Amino acid sequence: MTSTRTRSGAGTLATALLVLGLAGCAGAGPEVDGPGSGPTGSMDDATPSADQTDTPADTPSDDPTTDVPFAADTTPDTAGPSADAALVVTDVRVAPHDGFDRVVLDLAGEGTPGWDVGYVDEPVDDGSGEPVDVDGDAALRVRLSGMAMPGEDPQITEYDGATVDPEGTASVEEVVYRFWFEGYTTAFVGVGEPGLPFRVFALEDPARVVVDVRHGADG
Repeated sequence: MTSTRTRSGAGTLATALLVLGLAGCAGAGPEVDGPGSGPTGSMDDATPSADQTDTPADTPSDDPTTDVPFAADTTPDTAGPSADAALVVTDVRVAPHDGFDRVVLDLAGEGTPGWDVGYVDEPVDDGSGEPVDVDGDAALRVRLSGMAMPGEDPQITEYDGATVDPEGTASVEEVVYRFWFEGYTTAFVGVGEPGLPFRVFALEDPARVVVDVRHGADG
């Protein structure tokens, strides 16, 4: 009888330890990847939040507080304008950021713009087809759609067309503005080396189109 009670007591103790062990595992909960701890949390996959990207470019107060990698490639980027779009380019600005340069085309008028942005073999004017001289080893054509004929609204003045030669940039060498033609407004962005990835997006209040060009290997 004694030996039987001894085996029963040992069994009870083992069962209790097993229950405690299972309870401990249940309390720990499932293991979850934190930021940077696995593929879904990798910083390599991080994209800018709204407050990091939705800023104009060229004054210290406009600079994002944190620059992080963003998705970009060399594929032409296109978007259609809103049905009521009637916009005019009022300014062109360029500024360097950590890892990329930013080109901003300020707009005034109604609606939201469309665009067709991509590398071209030779910059030429719409209509005439005459070559356009643009500094750099490659040229991005920025062609905005949904554009009103300048002068239709006397309260809006079109950008004067001055070539923008930025300081401190690593990828953008200059921006050549080519004015309005049949509902489109075109500018060429001279880039320091071919094949630099870029992205395009629109912002509101005030309206503007932003083109970010990644720095090259030496940038």
